[in-house]
Amino acid sequence: MQQDQEQVILVDSKDQPLGFMEKLQAHKVGNLHRAISVFIFNNQGHLMIQQRSLEKYHSSLLWANTACSHPYKEESTEVAAHRRLKEEMGFDCVLRKEFYFTYKAKLDNSLTEHEFDHVFVGNYNDVPLPNNQEIASWKWIPLDELREAIREFPEKYAVWLKIILEQHLNELIL
Repeated sequence: MQQDQEQVILVDSKDQPLGFMEKLQAHKVGNLHRAISVFIFNNQGHLMIQQRSLEKYHSSLLWANTACSHPYKEESTEVAAHRRLKEEMGFDCVLRKEFYFTYKAKLDNSLTEHEFDHVFVGNYNDVPLPNNQEIASWKWIPLDELREAIREFPEKYAVWLKIILEQHLNELIL
């Protein structure tokens, strides 16, 4: 399926489905839609972050959490989280849904991210096999170092990562 043909699940403020919309169009008009974010930590408590591919239509080359995307029609958020972890980082592991939240933020290219985001956390200690069509780079980073880097260079990080670390850090800790 071509990226510009993918549909997102439009939802209300309680995550009840309202219908579907082409993904790029939803980001153009800023409609609230369902999303997933995955945060993978190693045994040292370091977070695996990825630098988004140059090919992404928004937030390209920005650093983000381990994996993120949108569930397909009729796909649960948990299944979507596992699917995207495999598609983006080339591995799967046990994931726990920790929390959900809603946010709205302006992006580059005159787009708006307005998501009801389901956040999953997992543990992994090996080297991923990232998909170079999705990921430009990746690294393990201690949370305090990441938070300091975001303070120094906020323009290098995806808006949703900054919001999650600022508003939900305690909910991420395994």
